[in-house]
Amino acid sequence: MSEEKKDTFQTQVVNEEILKNLSLKKRYAWIRANLMTVLTDEELNFFDEVGRFCLKQEKEVNHWKDDVYTWIPKFGEKGYINRNRNYSETGIDWGDKAGYRFESMRSIAVDMFDTQFNMAMGATVLAINPIHAHHENRPVCIEALTDLISGKNVGAILITEPERGSDSLHPLTKTEPQADGSFIVNGVKAFNTNAPKSKWLVLYGAPDPSSPETPNQMTQLLVQVPQDSIKIERVYIPWVPKMHLGKETFTNCRVPKDQVLGGIGKGRDYQFEGLVPERLGIAMTNISECWGALAYASLYANMRLQFGKPILTLQGAGFVLCEWWAKTANYYQGILRFCAQYDVKMKKYGGEIPAALNQAFVATAAQLKYEGASLADRVCYEMANLMAGAGVSDNTLMMDLLGVSRIQEIVGGTRQIMLYILSMAQRQLYKMV
Repeated sequence: MSEEKKDTFQTQVVNEEILKNLSLKKRYAWIRANLMTVLTDEELNFFDEVGRFCLKQEKEVNHWKDDVYTWIPKFGEKGYINRNRNYSETGIDWGDKAGYRFESMRSIAVDMFDTQFNMAMGATVLAINPIHAHHENRPVCIEALTDLISGKNVGAILITEPERGSDSLHPLTKTEPQADGSFIVNGVKAFNTNAPKSKWLVLYGAPDPSSPETPNQMTQLLVQVPQDSIKIERVYIPWVPKMHLGKETFTNCRVPKDQVLGGIGKGRDYQFEGLVPERLGIAMTNISECWGALAYASLYANMRLQFGKPILTLQGAGFVLCEWWAKTANYYQGILRFCAQYDVKMKKYGGEIPAALNQAFVATAAQLKYEGASLADRVCYEMANLMAGAGVSDNTLMMDLLGVSRIQEIVGGTRQIMLYILSMAQRQLYKMV
């Protein structure tokens, strides 16, 4: 191992030749061989473009010791924070290389580089979406949007609370309207990814949390930090030690009128309109984790000898690898199809998809999130198990994939909530026939 990389992990147990062949360059080559049969030339070229940039960054970073948030400005400068759409109001425009198809390519390439880093950037996108939808060309909102897209600053979305997880429509956080159009915020949010590192927060609350009409009174506010009226603490999640999740306490925090994204009664609708991109983004992360784990395990299984043979040739290992490889490849086809159709509909309707059609997309996105989270959990575990000690030690970034996969059925709505959403969709389908 090179001198500059000796401080990456505590004790080397995987032999030098195998570690060399588990490099990011090798893993990209493995992924590319899988993708080239299902991607267009344009999509594959963009994947290669992001991959080349990541390979350059790989020479400069230490995945084991760096604060991953320090990498965001470089990725933002290249346009690799998010590719869901063009943001012409900010002067940021990628032309034809924008859309959910390209976002899925970006996600896989960056996730291969560092999966916790990719997930942290995805949390910033959750703040980008509502600001983009409701900025109304106000300077402070455009500033926030530009900051987040360019990677200059980090963002977070504040929905969950210590006593309000899945029940996001009954927030206990109080947002009181003032005569000048501003709001005063009091309450506590929790488990919000990126919050301790963020400059911009998108917060949901209600004027009277005790009212039975709370869901119909919700607000959506853009909050700038730091402020003396906001206390932000880190909530440490051992499975994702590189990511900073927060507990945010608001004490008479004033949000100016020009930072109100959605006034009283608009918060609920605005939260719902973000469900498709949010859950599709999580599904993209899920499939990226699956491909990343499979790349490690496949390369390892071809190199690691047991009983005088590569373990890939032993049915106990080889068949397990191929089973989850097939399931991942098939699920990926569903992601690609959804991204392509969502891009078409977004373009057709100028970014404002009709309510009935969007409701159908909500159900499909929930299906993809539900299945993707479950798949990532199993693929990452089974591939780490296949690699045995090499898969669960700190010698490779499989440890990060395994950790991130543990929380995928929780973030963005638990698996129970996904099934509840789908049960309601079933009722709607019944009424349509």
